[in-house]
Amino acid sequence: MPLDWEQIVPIVIIAVVIFLVIFIAWAVPVRLWVAALAARVPVSLFALIGMRLRRVNPREIVEPLIAAQKAGLKLTTGMLESHYLAGGNVQPVVKALIAADKARIPLTWERATAIDLAGRNVFEAVRTSVEPKVIDCPDPRKGASTVAAVAKDGIQLNAKARVTVRTNLDRLIGGATEETIIARVGEGIVTTIGSADSHKQVLENPDLISKRVLEKGLDSGTAFEILSIDIADVDVGENIGAKLQIDQAQADTQIARARAEGRAAEARALEQENLARIQEMRSKVVEAEAEIPRAMAEAFRSGHLGIMDYYSMKNIQADTQMRQSIAGGEGGAPGRPREQG
Repeated sequence: MPLDWEQIVPIVIIAVVIFLVIFIAWAVPVRLWVAALAARVPVSLFALIGMRLRRVNPREIVEPLIAAQKAGLKLTTGMLESHYLAGGNVQPVVKALIAADKARIPLTWERATAIDLAGRNVFEAVRTSVEPKVIDCPDPRKGASTVAAVAKDGIQLNAKARVTVRTNLDRLIGGATEETIIARVGEGIVTTIGSADSHKQVLENPDLISKRVLEKGLDSGTAFEILSIDIADVDVGENIGAKLQIDQAQADTQIARARAEGRAAEARALEQENLARIQEMRSKVVEAEAEIPRAMAEAFRSGHLGIMDYYSMKNIQADTQMRQSIAGGEGGAPGRPREQG
């Protein structure tokens, strides 16, 4: 059956029209285009279609551009699109530029986008530059409520400070964050209290801490400028010096006790050695006494000792034992019993 072109052509035209309507509805945000026209911001339909084709959200470009134009800033869609495609946040950057312009703070588009791409909240930085921010030292979110330090007299002081800072936009890129400010102020508090001769000096003049800390230029290399350091509270803690002395005395006592026990053990060991030597000497005496009968028998056989000589020796031994017995009865040592010949 031959095709009836008179019937097909109208259908194709209707389909093309429907496709164009759907494409235009998707590609052209009519409401944004009308809003830009009402605000007298030059944004063409082709520019909006190009944003869609480049996968750029037109709302993220047109609405900040309208706000910038109304604030008197000279920005273009190309500048905002380039920052959006680079992964930046267009709306916070425009808000920061408007706030800086109203506060008469020198901030260019290039610096604002660089700060945003560096991961910093540029709008918050501008607001902190206009309205200084108060930082607690130490940070209560970290769990510590005070900074503990010990004066030269051994008394511990617990201090709490409040640091007023303002953002330095020139040092925001690459500058240290709030944590560095808190750490440096805490170090300054510890150093100032530790150098005081007495804790009473600090209690009488708490501003001594803030003055010495400010003199050190703690905001060097940071993204902030320290305006003031106020000591909110100073409390007396423990007597660390006395506690350390007590601990040292206990340690010395334990050391002396250990040394005394060591000397006592050495004395007991020496006593045991002396007792062993005494037993050894006694065994040698017994061994020598056992050789006497043998020697006497040998003397009898060789004729060097006669029977009368033997009895004379026995009598002398008996007299000696008798004297020892008498001396033992009077308080002396008892003598050995007399041997029978």
